[in-house]
Amino acid sequence: MNGNEDLNLARRRFLLRSRDSFAGLALSCLLSGDDPVIATESGVVQVLHHPPKATRVVQLFMGGAASPIDLFDHKPALEKHHGEASDFGEHVEAFQNGLGPWMKSPFKFSAYGQSGKMISEAVAPLGDCVDDMAFVHNMIGKTGVHSQATYLQATGFQDPGFPGMGAWISYGLGSLSDNLPTFVVLPDHRGFASNGPKNWSSAFLPTHTQGTAIFPQRENPIEDLLPHAEFVTKASDQEGLALLNRLNRDFQQQRPDDSRLEARIRSYELAAKMQLSAPEALDLSGEPDHIMKLYGLEAPGKTYPAEINVPEEIEYFGRKCLIARRLLERGVRFVQIWSGNDNSFPRRNWDSHEDIERDHKPLAYGMAVGAAALVKDLKQRGLLNETIILWTTEFGRMPSTQGSKGRDHNPYVFTNWLCGGGIRGGVSYGPSDQWGYKPLDRLNPTQVYDIHATILHQLGIDHKRLTVRHNGIDRRLTDVHGHVIDDLVA
Repeated sequence: MNGNEDLNLARRRFLLRSRDSFAGLALSCLLSGDDPVIATESGVVQVLHHPPKATRVVQLFMGGAASPIDLFDHKPALEKHHGEASDFGEHVEAFQNGLGPWMKSPFKFSAYGQSGKMISEAVAPLGDCVDDMAFVHNMIGKTGVHSQATYLQATGFQDPGFPGMGAWISYGLGSLSDNLPTFVVLPDHRGFASNGPKNWSSAFLPTHTQGTAIFPQRENPIEDLLPHAEFVTKASDQEGLALLNRLNRDFQQQRPDDSRLEARIRSYELAAKMQLSAPEALDLSGEPDHIMKLYGLEAPGKTYPAEINVPEEIEYFGRKCLIARRLLERGVRFVQIWSGNDNSFPRRNWDSHEDIERDHKPLAYGMAVGAAALVKDLKQRGLLNETIILWTTEFGRMPSTQGSKGRDHNPYVFTNWLCGGGIRGGVSYGPSDQWGYKPLDRLNPTQVYDIHATILHQLGIDHKRLTVRHNGIDRRLTDVHGHVIDDLVA
C-alpha cells in the first residue's frame, strides 16, 4: 500500500467515525470533491454519488410474461381490426404458433385519474393510483425464452451467474436494520418462477447480499430459522450459537484475509436475530380491520376451488404486499414479490398461451388489489416518497392470437411501471406501435439497463460507479449499457 492509499484509508476511517455528526457529513462532502451527498450507514458506497430521492425498493415481478396490451397499454387498432388476418409488415419470428388474427383484449379499458390513463378492468383497482405511476411502454428484451428473459430483468444479464438487483443494492447501500435481511424475497406460494433462487443470488458479491426467501403462506415461512426438535430448548439453542460463534471467530482470526467466513458469520448472527424479529414482522394480527380490508384480507384462510380464481389471488398477493410494507417499515432495503410459478398447468402463472381471459383475470385482479393497497398504504404513512415500486415481467405477449383465445411470447415490446421514490406520476413514456408489437420509435427503445440505472440514480448511486472486479472484468448491474430516464425523474 503506497502513501496515497494510506491517506485515503485514513480519511475513510475518519469519515466512518464521524458520519453521524453534521460536521462529519460536511467534511465528507468536502473530501469527495462533489456536490453535497449523504453518507450511508454500511455497504461499499460510504458516500453517495449524489443526493438520493429514495432509500428502499419493492419489485413486483410477474413470472410467465404478463400481457401489457391486456392490462396497461390500450390498443384501439386491435379493437377495430379484431379477427382480421394479422399483417406485421415484416417477417415475425414467433416463439410457438401465435401469428393468428389480430385479437382485441377481452377486457374493457377505461380512463382513470387526472392523467386519463387507460387501463383495463382486469387491473381496475390500480385506477386510483395511476396519477402516482409512470408507465414505460417501450421496453424491449433479447429473447423469448422465459429463463433467459427472467434473468435479464432480475439481474441485468440473460445468463446465470450474476447478482440480482436487490443484491447489488444491498452491496452498495448496506442494511437499514440490524435484525432483518437487507434483501427479502416473497415467492409465489405455489413455487418458484423460472430460475428459482438464482434470480436473487449474490453470485460473485458477498454471500450476505443475496435475497432471503420467505413464504408467508407456509407453516414454516423461513426454512431452518427455528429448531423444531423437541430436545432443543431455547437455552441450549443459545448456547450452541454462542459456541459456534466462538469457533468461527477463532477460525477467522487465523485467516484475516478470507472474507467468506466473515460473510457466513454475519449470516448466522442475522439468523439468530431474525428468530425474534422475523415472526413479529410476519404477524398480521395487530393490523387494524381497515388495513386488512384494504389489502383484501378481511376473510383470510378460507378454502378455494381447484380452478384459478380471483378471491384466492387477492388474498395471496395482498398478504405479500402487506408483509412487504411491514418489512419496509422495519428497515428492509429491497423486497421482491413474485406472482406466478414456473411451467404450471392449469396455469398458475402469466404464460397465457391458451386463454388470456381465464388466466390473466384472476392473477391481474389479485395483483392490482395488493399493489394498489401497497401504494395507498405507503402514501398515507409518508413512505411512498422514499420507496420505489417497480412492476415488471420478463416480456410481453403478441397482439395476434395463439389458438383462439391465447397469446404467444412477445420479447419485442412490453411494459414496466414505476411509482414513488421521486418518480414522476401520471406519466406514460415511450409508446409502443399501434398493435403493441414493437416500440413506436424502434431506434430508441427502453431496456432493463435504463430501468436499473434510473432506480440506482434515485437511490443516490451512479450506476457506472458501482462495480466489482470479477474474472478480470469490472462488472456492474447495467453491464456496459444504461442511462437514467430523465423524463421519469421528478
